[in-house]
Amino acid sequence: MKSITILIADDEPEIADLIELHLVKEGYRCIKVSDGLAAVQIIRTQSVDLAILDIMMPNLNGYEATQLIRESHHLPIIFLSAKATDLDKITGLVRGADDYVTKPFNPMELVARVNAHLRRALQFNPSAASNTAVLEARGLVIHPEQRTVFLYNNPIELTPKEFDILYLLASHPKKVFSTENIFEHVWGEAYYEGSNTVMVHIRTLRKKLEEDKHKNKWIKTVWGVGYTFNG
Repeated sequence: MKSITILIADDEPEIADLIELHLVKEGYRCIKVSDGLAAVQIIRTQSVDLAILDIMMPNLNGYEATQLIRESHHLPIIFLSAKATDLDKITGLVRGADDYVTKPFNPMELVARVNAHLRRALQFNPSAASNTAVLEARGLVIHPEQRTVFLYNNPIELTPKEFDILYLLASHPKKVFSTENIFEHVWGEAYYEGSNTVMVHIRTLRKKLEEDKHKNKWIKTVWGVGYTFNG
């Protein structure tokens, strides 16, 4: 069985060591670096299944490192940062992260999030579905096999979770998905009460689709029920 490798990028050694301690107990192989540039170089040269990135790092910060990583890799990325406002979290997700954990953090919660993202990435990948036909709707084109999206012929950079949500909705254009449905399909685990993860991802997805700029609204909110694709 392939060993799962997790990259930990944090310039505080004691935090990186703490994360490594708990992840190794779970059976994961860990690579630790202390700056964003080193993180990018590791991912470009080695097989990495998930990355945990601090935001404030030397050479390249977490945002800059993620931008470079997303040019060619779709592995799950979790931001770990002391920046804890809602705006900070939304910014992190918009910049390409799949999740955002604030410092100080509970190591067991971080491990649970790692497990959930890996489970989703390795076992519940929509690109493995048998139906890989290109989806088109009024200027929006989704290529499931390449996991790429074009809006009026312009490429749209989506995080893996944003792509999964959009593909889920677009491939079932007549169906209304509740927040719980979306979470269970995309994250591959039971929905937990009080989570606003889906709402934040939908919000950033709408921004990237420029729904405020264009008359087309591809994601429709059905109040009190959930979301549907407005194809």
